[in-house]
Amino acid sequence: MTSQGSTGQPKYQRIADALRTAIQSGEYGPGDRLPGENDLMATYDVARMTARQALGVLQNEGLAEARKGAGVFVRTFKPLRRRGIERLAQERWGSGRSVWSADTEDRELVVDQVEVREEAVGRLADALGLSAGSRVWVRSRRFVLDGKPVLFATSYLPSDVVADSAITRADTGPGGTYARLAELGHGPVHFREEIRCRMPSADEAERLSLSLGTPVVQIVRTAFAEGGRAVEVNEMTLDSASYVLEYEFDA
Repeated sequence: MTSQGSTGQPKYQRIADALRTAIQSGEYGPGDRLPGENDLMATYDVARMTARQALGVLQNEGLAEARKGAGVFVRTFKPLRRRGIERLAQERWGSGRSVWSADTEDRELVVDQVEVREEAVGRLADALGLSAGSRVWVRSRRFVLDGKPVLFATSYLPSDVVADSAITRADTGPGGTYARLAELGHGPVHFREEIRCRMPSADEAERLSLSLGTPVVQIVRTAFAEGGRAVEVNEMTLDSASYVLEYEFDA
C-alpha cells in the first residue's frame, strides 16, 4: 500500500515535487547530486521504498539520472529541440545541409551503428505502394548527440527508385537521402509524420541507454514525390527525455 500524506497525495510524489521545485529554482544545478535514499528517509520520515520511488519519478521525467555506485544526479544533457517543419524544408537538404542541422546547432552529432541492406518489402508494402515480392533498400542508423544516444532510425526505400545510387551506401553525401532522391527525379514534395508514445522494448532501451521507466517517442515519416508516390518510410525511435518536439507554422 502506498503511504500518503494529509492531502491524500502519495508521499513519494510529494518528495518528488519538492525535489523538482529545488531543481527548477536552481538549488540543484546540472550535474549536482540529489539527496540519497538515506537522506530522504531521514528528512521525510519515510521508508526506503518511498524514497526510491521519489527519485525514480525524477529519472522517469528525464530530470535526473542514476550513476552506478554514486547516486542520483541532476541531468546535464540539454534536451534536443526537434524543429519538425524547418528541418524538412527543401531549401535545407536541397542546398546540401543535413536535416539535423536544424536541430543540433553547434553540438557534436555522431551517426553510428549504420547498416544498409536490400530485402523484401514485407509489412510496409501498402505504405510504399508496392506489391508483394517487391524489394526495398533499408538504411538503419543511430544518432548520438554530445555522447548520448538520442534516436535510432530505419528508412525503407523502393529498390526500383534508389538502386545503384549513393542511397545504397553508408554515406549518402551532402544533403543526405532527400538530396539524392531529388537527383534521381524523385525529390520529396510532401511529408506525413505520425507520432506515438510508448514504453521501449528491451533492445530499444539498450540501444538508447535508457533509464528504467523512460518512454520513447515513435515517429513514422512518409516522404512523397511529385504525383503522390511514397519514396521513403522512416521509422524513428526517440529517447523522450532527450527531445522537445517543436512545430511552428502560420495560422
